[in-house]
Amino acid sequence: MEKRLDKRIALITGASRGIGAAIAKKYGKEGAHVIIAGRTASDLEKTDDAIRENGGTGTITPIDLNQFEKIDQLGALIYERFGKLDILVGNAAQIGHLSPMHQIEPKVWEKTISLNLTANYRLIRSIDPLLRMSDSGRAIFVTSTVAQADSPYWGAYAVSKAALEKMVETYASEVEQTKIRVNMVGPGQVDTTMLAEAMPGMDMSKINKPDDVAEIFVQLAEKSCNENGNLYKIS
Repeated sequence: MEKRLDKRIALITGASRGIGAAIAKKYGKEGAHVIIAGRTASDLEKTDDAIRENGGTGTITPIDLNQFEKIDQLGALIYERFGKLDILVGNAAQIGHLSPMHQIEPKVWEKTISLNLTANYRLIRSIDPLLRMSDSGRAIFVTSTVAQADSPYWGAYAVSKAALEKMVETYASEVEQTKIRVNMVGPGQVDTTMLAEAMPGMDMSKINKPDDVAEIFVQLAEKSCNENGNLYKIS
């Protein structure tokens, strides 16, 4: 039986752990060749091992997405090796510091906006030509409920995710007449290191695990998915 993502080439950022790693494992199980990107090679190797244990294949790509020229180089390398990209998952993000807006240090603000927003713009800029070479390019970006809710103290993180949503909506409208489809997922509270950093002491036993939220990313990556410019929230 053909797998849902058979022979598809997928790039996932922030794939060394948490939601990104769970998506990578799920994609590999569904037949995709997964390019897993993250800062720490040793953590990416663990994700790659898990992909291969399930019969999948992957390519480890250590990268600091705040070094924007590396994103341009990544697009070129993908083209040289694969000639296209079928699926992009923009997942990498950081919380920054939870504090009153006026107390956020400029370097924390800049780094959070850089990774959560500007790096995704640079990914679109670098990867869009590769998605257009696919017969059904799919781009999926991870957002957060704090982008829409009243979010005191979430500072740069909330601002970056709200801006990310507008950017993705704009991109989706621009590719409406192409074979590319662009959507967002708001996974809600998930048992990750990031959430533990933001809310220490929270009872993680009562919330979703990364593997619990991976299925929607497969559905949005399938060739049969015609949804575009939508936000899917997981409760």
